[in-house]
Amino acid sequence: MLTKKQRELLLYIRDHLSHSGVSPSFDEMKDALNLKSKSGIHRLVTALEERGFIRRLAHRARAVEILRLPEDLGPVPQTTNQNPTPDNPLLQSGVQAANQSLSVDETLQLPLYGKIAAGTPIEALNDPASYVDVPTGLIGRGDHYALTVEGDSMIEAGILDGDTVLIQRCDVIENGQIGVAFVDNVEATLKHVRRQSGKIELEPANASYETKVYDAERVQVQGKLVGLLRQYH
Repeated sequence: MLTKKQRELLLYIRDHLSHSGVSPSFDEMKDALNLKSKSGIHRLVTALEERGFIRRLAHRARAVEILRLPEDLGPVPQTTNQNPTPDNPLLQSGVQAANQSLSVDETLQLPLYGKIAAGTPIEALNDPASYVDVPTGLIGRGDHYALTVEGDSMIEAGILDGDTVLIQRCDVIENGQIGVAFVDNVEATLKHVRRQSGKIELEPANASYETKVYDAERVQVQGKLVGLLRQYH
């Protein structure tokens, strides 16, 4: 069962593909659904993808293919390839051709939850302070958010004070991956996360800091690092 907005977006994508042969941009989707930011569109697109109605082609911004429609809407429409490229194996259908020709500079807005200490844990995240525009090529599928790094405990991993890190929401990561860990449900930190015999180690990437070890039930993983933004002044 789709929500009203999910169904509305799916119909808009269908009609846009049928009429123009190309997928709509996130800005066009936002305007069509009268939403204030592209982050809402990102959540709707993710929900439709998770439910198997659409598919985003890897490494292609705005590349949306409709896989199925609700039963009351009939079959998936076919589109005409307006820009054929016979030697490209991806361009075997109208929808795929449209997806392949989409712009690669599309951005989406991720919630920016302010500063997270990379040296000393800080109070857990609350409502986002603002949003940050992120190129879609920097992140993959799933739900994401952004944090501002404060501290130098991850400098040997290339993460500097003032960097904006992009985090994919998840509660399990592989040993050694860099992730956001919540300690005792009140403090957050960005570290290498390792599980060892009922314990969780939060390991910095700076020889000046010590690894901290907690009982597993005291630590909750809130996401893994997937990208980084840096400004040079």
